[in-house]
Amino acid sequence: MRLVVFDLDGTVTFRDTLAPYVFGFLRRRRWGLLRLARVVPAAFGFLLGVTDRGALKAALLKATLRGHTRTELEAWTSQFVAKLLRRGLREQALEALLEHQRDGDFLVLLTAAPDLYAPVIARELGFQECIATGVRWRDERLDGTLSTPNRRDAEKARCLEALMTRFPGVPTTAYGNSAADIPHLKMVEEPRLVNAGLFTRWKASRAGIVPYAQWRR
Repeated sequence: MRLVVFDLDGTVTFRDTLAPYVFGFLRRRRWGLLRLARVVPAAFGFLLGVTDRGALKAALLKATLRGHTRTELEAWTSQFVAKLLRRGLREQALEALLEHQRDGDFLVLLTAAPDLYAPVIARELGFQECIATGVRWRDERLDGTLSTPNRRDAEKARCLEALMTRFPGVPTTAYGNSAADIPHLKMVEEPRLVNAGLFTRWKASRAGIVPYAQWRR
């Protein structure tokens, strides 16, 4: 058995999942897309380096989904995930996932995507565990602030370190696609950098990581 960790966006999926999740929900509500205007100050702050990705993510969720009920969002999550499973996943990623399942590996989805939908994707794909960015609720309505650090960069590496302490002596493999995945890819015995762009491949080479594959389908 191996401990195998998969990133989500760009690794298992073709692209980012948060924006389609938010925009898809808003499009189904009258004037919903107007809520995006509330994100502009945080977006400028991010571009200027004043705020980080976690703060931008929280601002987006608060501006667009805050106040909606758990029932509303769970219904949308079911629709969103069903569509993603039909046409948003890389076939080669699914093949790799199936191979690890056949080998009896312990599979973890480790992603910066929010826990509004990431655990549902993990469950549908047969992962044993999902570690995602937590989002707060107030009673049965979404608050939108983050209940955990944004699971990215060094935080992702910290989560992997905690996982590895639970599986002492177990061989480790990790899949990722971006420069933000390099910190945790460096920690495992078998780093698998997939679908990486030129800058990420260059940065990975400096960390001693050889690109594994380009999954185009």
